[in-house]
Amino acid sequence: MTALTLSTAAAAGLRADAIVIGVAKGAKGPVPAPGAEAVDKAYDGRLAGVLETLGASGAEGEVTKLPAPAGLKAPLVVAVGLGAEPEKDSSFAPETLRKAAGVAARALTGAKKAAFVLPLGDAGDVGAVAEGVLLGAYSFDTYKENNASGAKARNGKGPLAEAALLGGKPRDAAYKAALARATAVAEELNRARDLINMPPNDLNPEVFASIVQAAGKEHGLKVQVLDVKALEKGGYGGILGVGAGSASGPRLVKLSYTSSKAQKHLALVGKGITYDSGGISLKPAGHNETMKCDMSGAAAVFAAVVSAARLGLEVNVTGWLALAENMPSGSATRPGDVLRMYSGKTVEVLNTDAEGRLVLADALWAASAEKPDAIVDVATLTGAMMLALGSRTFGIMSNDDAFRTAVHEAAEEVGEPAWPMPLPEHLRKGMDSPTADIANMGERMGGGLVAGLFLREFVGEGITWAHLDIAGPAFNDGGPFGYTPKGGTGSAVRTLVRLAELVGAGDLG
Repeated sequence: MTALTLSTAAAAGLRADAIVIGVAKGAKGPVPAPGAEAVDKAYDGRLAGVLETLGASGAEGEVTKLPAPAGLKAPLVVAVGLGAEPEKDSSFAPETLRKAAGVAARALTGAKKAAFVLPLGDAGDVGAVAEGVLLGAYSFDTYKENNASGAKARNGKGPLAEAALLGGKPRDAAYKAALARATAVAEELNRARDLINMPPNDLNPEVFASIVQAAGKEHGLKVQVLDVKALEKGGYGGILGVGAGSASGPRLVKLSYTSSKAQKHLALVGKGITYDSGGISLKPAGHNETMKCDMSGAAAVFAAVVSAARLGLEVNVTGWLALAENMPSGSATRPGDVLRMYSGKTVEVLNTDAEGRLVLADALWAASAEKPDAIVDVATLTGAMMLALGSRTFGIMSNDDAFRTAVHEAAEEVGEPAWPMPLPEHLRKGMDSPTADIANMGERMGGGLVAGLFLREFVGEGITWAHLDIAGPAFNDGGPFGYTPKGGTGSAVRTLVRLAELVGAGDLG
């Protein structure tokens, strides 16, 4: 993990491999952003012209490397685009700084130290840049041959080793707190990315549960693991039904953080299908190669609970990880089978590839039994949500419009694109079953909303609930962008942490 420091050093005199500056897109060409004054002076005030000559425009995500002039001790200047120049008396948005820092950190793979002189107006900007650096520098190379001695390497080079944030006021309590928060959240988010990227032959439900147990010991969290025998005794028919076809038995993991100052309790529920073949309703070729990511919801919940503990939030947070591997075999659940869920309801399974809602249903009912103030579930649940919102935005459904709005605002605040979605009552009828209380499939059109309606059936009466369908942004099949790598992204972690902070502060009612 990249080491972060706050520094009051002057950019010109700092010894580093590179100095990172921001460049805005002005009306007449690139404009050096606040913080780059010393660098511009070293270029005799001609930095903008040099950048323009090199083809830089200041567009968001653009990276321009240029040799440093004699006035700087660092040999390299990295100019990263910030997008449109803000209007007078306004500043760059935290997400803009976060993305720019991430792009720069990735561009500096192999460097030992870089000085970041991006615009830092307040402690919030420090947190954004710090997060961007740590998330942008991430790489998953555990299984690469050049990963000698356990040191992660990207193309044979390690990630940026150290980043100094200039102008960060190292003695200021707010700045130090922002750096500490960014570090904790980013480290846990990157842990979630590692889990998502692990191949399914190494990460099954039992291994996932053991990783959670180890983290619980490290951070003083209470961990309870229900294995197959305990699930059978408890009547968790949904989780057992999904995991019935696998040689790796399912698990339900409860991870609890408690605060002596807490007045509220937030429950988080994560879908943890460590590999999804579709079961008997087998996925077609081309649709299962990345299904190791189907546990991204559980990874996000795990990361959020540990983050809450590391930050000492004044709220009780309980994470429920519904872990199973969905495989076809002679013992697998068949289309047409009826499962008796933990709630007592029966579900006719019409499609074994609609398995996430089955494991979540049991976990939601278990979470409801503790009467938390709110429940949020997170899942890579439906391809329909990807068709609706694309690959970078997750959908939010809820049984409470005000809570759905609050979740959406929290997601936007931390830089996670999300969109509120409805739960149309007329779609519920499509899940009526002549055999059981409900079927696990309904109308094809609006499939993401149908899944949300199914989950709502298993939320305890009177409990505020939201469902995050992160099927799109959980795994990035394309090239990296901003601070988002190829592969597992850790989607929803930052939203969940922000929600926990708001609930603890009493800002969600």
